[in-house]
Amino acid sequence: MKKLFYTSILALTIVSCTTRVGNASKLGKNQAPITGTQWVLADDVANKPTLVIEQNRISGNAGCNSYFSDVTIDTSAGNFSAKAVGSTRKMCNNMTTETAYLEVLPQVNKYVVTENTLELYKDNLLLLKFNKQ
Repeated sequence: MKKLFYTSILALTIVSCTTRVGNASKLGKNQAPITGTQWVLADDVANKPTLVIEQNRISGNAGCNSYFSDVTIDTSAGNFSAKAVGSTRKMCNNMTTETAYLEVLPQVNKYVVTENTLELYKDNLLLLKFNKQ
């Protein structure tokens, strides 16, 4: 139980640094297509997670393991939904970033893209920010 608590706190710490900053005013509005793009987490953490967006699918490296999921993206409303995220099961020395990232990713329901930045939100709360690779 303690591990889950600390992991949740870390996840909130990772995402809270940029909460409600940036492009929240563009939420729910028409967004540029992001299919066929590759991104790297903008936060200053070791083993930065990556995000590759393909047609109806996302994948990448969560910091240690590869992950994958089906995704639904609606550019007209800026909706983004990745459910049932799966990953490989390799153990690494520090799984903290990966655990937090994989817990937060399925919560995303909106996105905003501006030039070389992708922001993923849960409603009006900024969860993840990426830079284009």
